[in-house]
Amino acid sequence: MRLLFCLMTLCLMTIGSLNAQRAVPEPAAQLLWPQGAPGALGETEKDQPSLTPWLAKNPNGQSVVVCPGGGYGALAIDHEGKQIAQWLNSQGVSAFVLKYRLGPRYRHPVMLQDLQRAIRTVRTKASEWKVDAKRIGVWGFSAGGHLAATAATHFDGGRAGDADPIERAGSRPDFAILAYPVITFTQEEVVHKGSRRNLLGDTPDPQLTELLSNEKQVSAETPPTFLFHTNEDTGVPPENSVLFYLALRKAGVPAELHIYEKGPHGVGLAWSDLALSSWPGRLADWLKRR
Repeated sequence: MRLLFCLMTLCLMTIGSLNAQRAVPEPAAQLLWPQGAPGALGETEKDQPSLTPWLAKNPNGQSVVVCPGGGYGALAIDHEGKQIAQWLNSQGVSAFVLKYRLGPRYRHPVMLQDLQRAIRTVRTKASEWKVDAKRIGVWGFSAGGHLAATAATHFDGGRAGDADPIERAGSRPDFAILAYPVITFTQEEVVHKGSRRNLLGDTPDPQLTELLSNEKQVSAETPPTFLFHTNEDTGVPPENSVLFYLALRKAGVPAELHIYEKGPHGVGLAWSDLALSSWPGRLADWLKRR
């Protein structure tokens, strides 16, 4: 009876949490390039990358740029965007949900350019948004995880002489969170071919494929990283996370990896799964140490 009561209580708490999240109005999105994004192929919404700031009411200084997944062809903007921002806010972390440009209309490096611009924007407006410019992370899901991993392994210190103050800021994230991420583009048995195709086209340059297999691009400068995956994930096999984790270990980068036995691809925070829904708690503990 006690176990049943506990399960019912947890279910009610989860439902209450979800209802509370749905009731929160969404902040207004801000264009990353108000005068038009570089390389834009038009002026429609899909040509205008944006950032939606979800500012924590009791901020602890941390902030995270959130990259929803969708195979580089769509964006799971609710359960891998809005819900994530609200969960981060509950931890005292300000969140910035990124709407980046997608394939096949756009190809690399446009998506990375959008994420780097987002990181630079948060860093430049840190005082305005009450966040620490040295505690800005990225959190990506699935193909968004590939994008976040790319930002964590391909970055620069900014362009000091640029007329745009945002472009003077560095693009390196201070930490990374990768949830069931696409990582490799070269290991065919575990590669997510849809993401690779949308990002690089049907016949990508082998050198570019190598460059964007992010397990091969990890260095000592890659930021501390938290990885989450499930063993049952057939969409993006967990070997992707394992490859990145092993590369982090080899480079001496602080890393934490959690692979749960059960659970499909694309679970988000997994509120409906009593066992899998414990993974955000592991992340919350890790964030406190950052």
